[in-house]
Amino acid sequence: MKKYFKLLIITIISVMALYSCKLKQEVDKSNPFFSEFNTPFNVPPFEKIMAKHYMPAFEKGMADGRKEIEKIVKNKEEPTFANTIEALDRCDDLFITVRDVFYGQAEANTNDSLQAIEMEISPKISEYEDEKKLNPELFKRIKHVYEKRADSNLTPEQLFILENLYKEYVRLGANLSKEDQESLKKINQRLSVLTVQYDQNVLAETNNYKLFVGEDDLKGLPESLVASAADIAKAARQEGKWAFTTQRPSIFPFIQYSPDKELRHEIFNAYINRGNNGNEYDNNKILAEIISLRAERAKLLGYKSHSDIVLEPRMAKEPENVFNLLNSLWEKAIPVAKNEVVEMQKIIDREKGNFKLEPSDWWYYAEKLRKQKYDLDEEELKPYFKLDNVRDGAFTLANKLFGMTFSPMNDVPLPHPDAQAFEVKKADGSHLGVLYMDFFARASKRQGAWCLTYRTHKMDADQKEITPVVTNVFNFSPPAGNKPVLLTMDEVSTIFHEFGHALDMLNNKNSYNTTFVAWDFVELPSQLMEHWVTEPEM
Repeated sequence: MKKYFKLLIITIISVMALYSCKLKQEVDKSNPFFSEFNTPFNVPPFEKIMAKHYMPAFEKGMADGRKEIEKIVKNKEEPTFANTIEALDRCDDLFITVRDVFYGQAEANTNDSLQAIEMEISPKISEYEDEKKLNPELFKRIKHVYEKRADSNLTPEQLFILENLYKEYVRLGANLSKEDQESLKKINQRLSVLTVQYDQNVLAETNNYKLFVGEDDLKGLPESLVASAADIAKAARQEGKWAFTTQRPSIFPFIQYSPDKELRHEIFNAYINRGNNGNEYDNNKILAEIISLRAERAKLLGYKSHSDIVLEPRMAKEPENVFNLLNSLWEKAIPVAKNEVVEMQKIIDREKGNFKLEPSDWWYYAEKLRKQKYDLDEEELKPYFKLDNVRDGAFTLANKLFGMTFSPMNDVPLPHPDAQAFEVKKADGSHLGVLYMDFFARASKRQGAWCLTYRTHKMDADQKEITPVVTNVFNFSPPAGNKPVLLTMDEVSTIFHEFGHALDMLNNKNSYNTTFVAWDFVELPSQLMEHWVTEPEM
């Protein structure tokens, strides 16, 4: 009887184990992050990734990382670059993949679900990062490798990573007492939530405001802006009206060309007061708490200010150097600005305006002054800057300078239907990476223009090259009807600027996940490309 009972128990356990494995496999198959992407060049399968996939993937990525860190800490062998620094670098492969895709989408294609996830995951990521940086046993191993670095025969890249990693751990609290570290963790987690909330509030305020006007209020406005405003009003179910928003492609042409001082004042005030309206999206208390917590953290870490922490690993090194640069520019810029104010005020007085120039008037009268002094109308230049031509011009420049080519990709997952995809090849014709270009403003995208990676250019643990997936994101006015998108000179420069960042991210190649970028130096390639815009060769 006991024999049969024992056999029955074993059978039940085996069935349960098989069921558990089957269940686990089913869960894995449902989440794109738990299997190979199987897409062209292994780009993220954006159309398959749903909001529900992110949290399980984040949790698994951090759980996997914690297990690997525990192995590093419990390793009885003498700490070396390979068994400590390199092992630490490789422990976050899944976490990094999920993080890069999630935040790329949260920045450029967000929704209520992603915003809720961002609020939930931010303090968890902060906690996870602090677990690593404030782990005394892990830091002891890093410190040992750092102190033995002269005898370790490290490559220049390994030495650079080691030195910066050690200094980062020290700068961010590794030498603090246990009590102070606990205080630091709470501050970091709270800041992670506050900064996300701040950004989400600004986006909500941007999306919630529209200035509706009638046909009589369209005087002086460019045809393309009027067409775009009609589309915005139609989407808001206000056909027969025109709507302007605080998104950059809408507000700035409006205040540049509208002769209506009151309307300029209204939309400009809406723009500068986003998050300052005493409503559910008000950022005043959030900003005050961010400033207070940053000051408290700086003091805890032994710094004078938050700026000192941020600047120490950068080229500027300390706030005084930043202020010296800004003050030198300020001294030269103020006389010019004051002279421009005088000249603009003369225009107002000549037109019997009977008012003093206000900030909301600046763009309108700067345009008048430019026309008066140089007979230059920015709208007359726009037909020369068709979006597709400007994009192709940037590609041509990269080809002439570096031999790179950019070929459209049609059957590839896109981060948004508006985005365009290009395969980038080296001068020898071999594959270099994938570049997305996402040009148009929308409610799901934060303001500005930026460049980031869905996958960085690096070598994996087996020294196999992982090619990059890079995205350039902009906020230009979308096409109105069948008319081509025409850009201002400033928008042309923006494309070349962000394209410079993309070239950097496509061509730089690291042996590890860990990189330490001097964030003030990172603007060099973008500035270099931007300066080509007005060269005769272009």
